[in-house]
Amino acid sequence: MPVDLQGLRVLFVEDESIVAMLTEDMLSDLGCELSAVAGNVEDALVAVAAGGFDIALLDINLAGAKVFPVASALDRLGIPFAFASGYGGAGVPVEFAGVPVIAKPFTIMDLAWVLQAAFARGKAGCAVPQVSP
Repeated sequence: MPVDLQGLRVLFVEDESIVAMLTEDMLSDLGCELSAVAGNVEDALVAVAAGGFDIALLDINLAGAKVFPVASALDRLGIPFAFASGYGGAGVPVEFAGVPVIAKPFTIMDLAWVLQAAFARGKAGCAVPQVSP
């Protein structure tokens, strides 16, 4: 059963401003609320510690730094998350093999799918296939 995305509070981690603006618009169009935006690992970890969001969308590569410490923190807290990457699922460590990955560029329907998949993974505790638009 699909998750209602209306009012969903999202932590969005992205270092490219154009991609961030486009994705923020898509999230808004889906009825989501942008709770926090971070452009690097350190700011993202601060946002995770502050909380106030239901799900996170994480760009894998943040100006050369990998976002995996943020993913680990979210995992420990039981907060669902998904990855976004210009490389698809390439380079995702084995401990995150079941995390849904959306390849950039993506459509609003792809974004809706990855948010749904992240929630499904969180509830079922099982692997979710990766998608490349």
